[in-house]
Amino acid sequence: MKYLLTLLAVSILMACGTKSTEGTTSSTAGTATATSTADNTPIAPPHIEVQVNGLSGGEAKLVGMYSDQNYLADQAPVDASGHFVFQKGEAYRPGFFFVVLPDGTNFQVMIDRDQQFSITTTAGRLMEDMKVEGCLDTELFYETSRYEQVENPKFVDVNNRLKQAPQGSPQYNQIKNEQDALVAKRKAYLADLVSKYPNSLFVKYKVAGQNPDLQDIRKSDGTPDNQAQVAVYRHQFWNNVDFNDIRLMSTPVISNKLKRYVSELTVQHPDSINAAVDLLLGKVLNHPEYYQYFANWIMLNYDPEKTTLMDPQAVFVHMAKNYFTYDRAFWSDSTEVYAIQLRAHEMGQSLVGQTGPDVRAQDPSGKYRAISDIKTPYVIVYMFDPNCEHCAIETPKLVQFYRQWKSKGVEVYAIALNTNQAEWTGYIAKNGMNWINVHDPSNKSIYATYFVDHTPEIYVLDPQRTIIAKNLKVEQIATVIERDQAQ
Repeated sequence: MKYLLTLLAVSILMACGTKSTEGTTSSTAGTATATSTADNTPIAPPHIEVQVNGLSGGEAKLVGMYSDQNYLADQAPVDASGHFVFQKGEAYRPGFFFVVLPDGTNFQVMIDRDQQFSITTTAGRLMEDMKVEGCLDTELFYETSRYEQVENPKFVDVNNRLKQAPQGSPQYNQIKNEQDALVAKRKAYLADLVSKYPNSLFVKYKVAGQNPDLQDIRKSDGTPDNQAQVAVYRHQFWNNVDFNDIRLMSTPVISNKLKRYVSELTVQHPDSINAAVDLLLGKVLNHPEYYQYFANWIMLNYDPEKTTLMDPQAVFVHMAKNYFTYDRAFWSDSTEVYAIQLRAHEMGQSLVGQTGPDVRAQDPSGKYRAISDIKTPYVIVYMFDPNCEHCAIETPKLVQFYRQWKSKGVEVYAIALNTNQAEWTGYIAKNGMNWINVHDPSNKSIYATYFVDHTPEIYVLDPQRTIIAKNLKVEQIATVIERDQAQ
């Protein structure tokens, strides 16, 4: 998918005080500098002075984030005493950064307007000895990290005790009250930060990372309605994110929430994915930076050539028709948008749930054979290439399946691709393909009918000629038909 924005893999995923992998990836998005923050006032050129006691020599790197990418923002030589300075003529883009030391260890900083500050710490005790002067967001980051180091073990303890206590017992209720008190304390801590520093990058980042409370929704019989709970949770999932603040794009919170929202909280079925996508992209249509990132990530994540989803083409077509249009895909030129729209058109006629297109092409004797002429209840549309390695594996399996299922109301309509008459008929004879075989050298009869990313491709049509499955292996066909017959 060359016409989409290429999302670079995260080159380093680091935790404070742990070893990092070497090397960072330069990103055109990441290297964009920002001379102002959310309030559009100028930022003074950066001067970040760092003293790491116990460190001697080498080079330190300042690694920034943009969405789920990393980029090298700056680098500086480290002197014999462990002292170094990051400084440039223009401001860094506000966001989340790692300071990567010559020994591979690192620590985090959050940089917004305060780009002239100092840090002192000790090698081997980076977080424990961390002292920051002149950078509010980094100070808040470490202050909160220390608070959570104290509180988190309390949550682990109360959760473990809660699991062991009989539900509804006095002991359970007492422990549950302890848990509620811990949650209230944590919320109060965050509320205090919001009250004092409502527009700080750290507070916006921390608030955006908060998940909605799970609602107690019950069915008519009084039992928990888990499906409704998840639906409400997913609907509220982005409520704490301020999409007016582009600084959040330079922190891990946005990419982490996006992955969880789409991959974990959404049922991996095209209809569910498309509904979740519409809800999310509807929130950012007027926030270009978020819109571009979300749209590209979703399109790439459900690339039909890479995903195992039953019908990824349904997601691709939905995205193309609604979001990768000439007026909305502002980052792409008209040629790229045309390529996406053309591909969506080719896919759009053969989505699961639609009526399967009719194909009429010649068999080896020259007689025209059409899907619409087949009278058996089920039709397997098999698209193959005689030179395809995977076809060489699947074709004999399909032949065996056909022998067993022909008498049960199944016919195979096999469409040969990328071949010639002699090669095609030889392949049919070699494999004993005694079903309906057709080939159209011009491809006119099959263009924009049954979409194929790679061969072999298998579609299953039911008695109404609705596409009930696609992208199958031969061993999956029987299950699909049996499930349909049981409905």
